[in-house]
Amino acid sequence: MIPTILVVEDNLMNLELVRDVLTSADMKVVEARTAQEGLTAAVEIRPDLILLDIRLPGMDGYAMLERLKANSATGTIPVVALTAQAMVGDREQALAAGFSEYIPKPIDTRTLAAQVRALLGPGGGRRRAGGKGS
Repeated sequence: MIPTILVVEDNLMNLELVRDVLTSADMKVVEARTAQEGLTAAVEIRPDLILLDIRLPGMDGYAMLERLKANSATGTIPVVALTAQAMVGDREQALAAGFSEYIPKPIDTRTLAAQVRALLGPGGGRRRAGGKGS
């Protein structure tokens, strides 16, 4: 089964880079440019994993993560912080907030697909009950 990855990123260049890397690694990518678009997409498609920029206009990634975790339809989806915030303590703060992992920018195109596959676990694409493709 091809895993579905929701990428929530407001920077078009970063969004295209992530999409190109993951689609070339046989993953389906759904794109959202704002947190609100991401929340809607997450409920509708129930992706296998969400890559979420922390610094988004309007609602930031931390607020979006809270809403995802509070919703029974999206609460179990792994969410990975994909961010330029790479100061000492930022990774720990993201993990403490509930992110499953933290991937700093600039994105390493040589390792991104492998990192995502590792986060998906064995089988590479777990669909939740009630999600599309179940």
